[in-house]
Amino acid sequence: MEKSKTNVTVVGATGYLGKYVVRELISQGYNTTALVRSFNKINGIESLKVKKVDFLNVDTLAGVLTQTDVLISCLGITRQQDGFSYMNVDYQANLNVLEEAKKAGVKKVIYVSVYKGEHFKKTALCAAKEKFVQEVKKSGLEYCIVRPTGFFSDMADFFDMALKGKVYLFGDGGCSINPIHGSDLAKEMIELISLEKDLFQELNIGGPVSYTQKELAELAFNALRKPIKIVYIPNFFRRLTLIVGKLFIPTKIFGPIEFFLSLMSADMNAPLYGQKEITSYFDKLAKKAGTFK
Repeated sequence: MEKSKTNVTVVGATGYLGKYVVRELISQGYNTTALVRSFNKINGIESLKVKKVDFLNVDTLAGVLTQTDVLISCLGITRQQDGFSYMNVDYQANLNVLEEAKKAGVKKVIYVSVYKGEHFKKTALCAAKEKFVQEVKKSGLEYCIVRPTGFFSDMADFFDMALKGKVYLFGDGGCSINPIHGSDLAKEMIELISLEKDLFQELNIGGPVSYTQKELAELAFNALRKPIKIVYIPNFFRRLTLIVGKLFIPTKIFGPIEFFLSLMSADMNAPLYGQKEITSYFDKLAKKAGTFK
């Protein structure tokens, strides 16, 4: 099917990855529609059709996927805000859209989950995402589950600590990851749109370079032109924090912490894709922070 005749609808279009996806779709000539909760966050993208919906109100979704060939979902939350939980958004909101996709005759669904997400189902975030993955797999639609290792924006945690003067790592900081830039991931995702591709697949994907956590900390300090100060915390305290936090801290607060601490103990290295490296991202953050010109 020609790109100009392929209708693609994106949910989660206002997030970090979603914005790159809609821009890449349009630049490649796809008929692109975004479903959003608010028009304010998506204005200014030429040739993009936008429909306002409430993902938790199925009545507002009725008919919005008519003539859609491919549905791309980047819909999810990292921090629970506005009273919404991971199960509300990462699971139920996506499920509502999926049910509408089945009614509308959508041919293919591309969903963004997490690399090794099935191994981290004890975390509230991955539990919701992986529950939806199972819904996609039994939907009867063609699908691709995209599993990125982590975005450059996630690595900002290392930069933020370095900006404050010290980076805190668990263990020896030897766990590694090859994070991927949103624009690189968007380009690879759009290659999956072709209806001639494998009908059912999962794509594990990371950026072009793998770094240990210690190396990420050092790169952040170098970008800031600050002396390297890393504090190594025994892994016991990470495990203790996970136990105590789950018992006594509300999920809306502890959820992102739980996810971060869980992934800090694992190597997150997927097949290498893309061109952009984390050094240029840290340099941009340093300039934005005004540490040098």
